[in-house]
Amino acid sequence: MTEVEKTKNGAADVQPEPDRKEPEQTVQEKPAAEQAAQEKQSADQTAQEKPAEAAPQAERPPAEQQAPEKPAEGEKAAADIDPERAEKIRRAQEARAARAAAAGGAAAGGGAAAGGADRPARPRPAREADGGAAAEPPKPKEPSPNQPFLDKLVSLVSELVGADAVEAAYINEKSRDMPTLVIRKEHWLRTAEVLKMNPDLSMNYLRLLAGVDYETHMEVVYQMVNLSTQREVCVKVKTDRDNPSVPSVTSIWATADWNEREVYDLFGIEFPGHPNLRRIMLPDDWAGHPLRKDYVPLDPEV
Repeated sequence: MTEVEKTKNGAADVQPEPDRKEPEQTVQEKPAAEQAAQEKQSADQTAQEKPAEAAPQAERPPAEQQAPEKPAEGEKAAADIDPERAEKIRRAQEARAARAAAAGGAAAGGGAAAGGADRPARPRPAREADGGAAAEPPKPKEPSPNQPFLDKLVSLVSELVGADAVEAAYINEKSRDMPTLVIRKEHWLRTAEVLKMNPDLSMNYLRLLAGVDYETHMEVVYQMVNLSTQREVCVKVKTDRDNPSVPSVTSIWATADWNEREVYDLFGIEFPGHPNLRRIMLPDDWAGHPLRKDYVPLDPEV
């Protein structure tokens, strides 16, 4: 074998060895380099992420942070971050201070009230101190438009019937300012004649006649009207309750006929001078008068 062939064969024999070793070194060295590069990259990323995570933690309001903080420090931090929240905190602090001051004043006032000697007297308004002199006096009530007519009635009856015929006279405001006379029973018949026949009065229509039981006495109420002038007048005549009796006016106003019979039937008031005074609603043998306050029905269910 020549040298050249030996050399070729030796090279052929030696050459595979480095070929086998180089891949082994590459396989062993390459993962180490990659691992070092990855670790360095991970460290860089961790260093970058930590400040980013810490920043939101610092920006969180005191109520959301994990570590407890003092209220004053938290409020101060929130005030630096949010002006609107700072204004709310300020108002809350002022409200707390006002409530505390009010509570302290109430406690002090209670102690003074308990002592009673040191409490200053509250000044009374001038209205209370001087008995109401400071208040404006009430305006005088305007007279009724029917007052002149009432005065005329009283004057005529007193002159033509008798000075003591009118027991009372007033304006009934609840009945359209009705002029009202209270006539004594013994003067009623003559007063009725004056009311109808006097030309200044001419009460030619008896519109109402009714009885009333006041338990202390009985009363008959009359309402007359002048059909020409529409003037109205009311007359009341009182009578004893045990033996009620009022002179009949059927001879003056024909409409008094059935009305007096009705009052007699339901109240038991007698009307001397009535042409036919008997019951008009109930049977003649009916016991008692149903509209009297002391009436006791025979059958309560009826």
